[in-house]
This record gives sequence, C-alpha cells and structure tokens, in this order.
Amino acid sequence: MSLQGKKIGFGLTGSHCTYDAVFPEIEKLVKAGAEVVPVVTYTVENTETRFGRGEDWVQKIEEVTGREAINSIVEAEPLGPKEPLDCMVIAPLTGNSMSKLANAITDNPVLMAAKATLRNRKPVVLGISTNDALGLNGVNLMKLMAAKNIFFIPFGQDSPVKKPTSMVARMPLLLDTVEHALKGEQIQPVIIERFLDNT
Repeated sequence: MSLQGKKIGFGLTGSHCTYDAVFPEIEKLVKAGAEVVPVVTYTVENTETRFGRGEDWVQKIEEVTGREAINSIVEAEPLGPKEPLDCMVIAPLTGNSMSKLANAITDNPVLMAAKATLRNRKPVVLGISTNDALGLNGVNLMKLMAAKNIFFIPFGQDSPVKKPTSMVARMPLLLDTVEHALKGEQIQPVIIERFLDNT
C-alpha cells in the first residue's frame, strides 16, 4: 500500500533510549510520501537525560517532519473531529503511557491524539519500549492487543537475562506495520525474538 498523501500522526513518549532507533523510521514515512504530524508528551519536551535534551528531540522531529510538534491536549483534540488522521503511531510507547492508554486515561497530547484517532475508527500503531511488559504491565499489554483498531510493531525481549520482563519493538518494521494497519491487518509474527536481532 502506498503512503502517498496519508496523514500519519507520530507520537513520542519518554523512552529516551529508543529515539535513535525511531527517528530513521519517521524519515522513512516522510520519504514514502506520508504527511507526518508530530505529537510529543510533556515528558519528551521537558526532560533532559544522558540521551539528550527534550527541546533538542522536539526540534529534531519538527525538522524531519517539516511541521511544528503538537505539545498540548488542546492542540491534539482536533485530530479527531476537525483534522482526522489516517493512522496514529506511538513509538516508543512507554509502559506508563501504555497502562494509561489501556485504561482510557488521557492526560497528555499523545494519548489524546490516540483517543481522537480511535474515535474515528482509524488504526493506532504501537511500538512498545517498556521494562515491565512481562510484569505488572502485562495485563495492559494484553488488553491493548485484544482491542479493536490497535496494532503492534512486532516486539520481543531485548535483554531476557538482565531484564526478563522488558520488551521492545523492532522499530525497522514500523513502516510495514503501518501499511498493514491501514488495511486492518496485524503484521505477523507480532511476538519475535527481539534479543537475537541487532536492529
């Protein structure tokens, strides 16, 4: 499926260590002809970590997409009724945001954009990056996997010995996942041996 002319929301949440794997995938969406609408959480925007400053990451996603990032719930809400998306991607999706999404909590711009997209019965694609996917957050992961119009970038354990409950999406499969999701399909296999892959 061609992404030419498709309007794709792209939400970043606070898994800062994953951004380097995500940004090449945003570039692929843009090169494929999609209009990418960046959305960031307050954590992304305001946190400085060893992986960089929040404001620098926001500037980078704005440069890649050519659009100003949506950074408030008020700005994200029109993505439902007035400016609908063809698809909403959240990558990386932290365990914190995953638990909120699974329980219908909308307290940041990215979650509002997802809610707005689901309201329109359009696909939401999730690229998880969480240390507790096989821990307390497992129930939330399974709830989302069973939900209508929610699709996952294939994911697996990234460090099964040192972090046995951690799972991370294989981000290079993002574009393929979006293409499948736009057809109402979950790309398969969805659970992979992530730790054997160097991507």
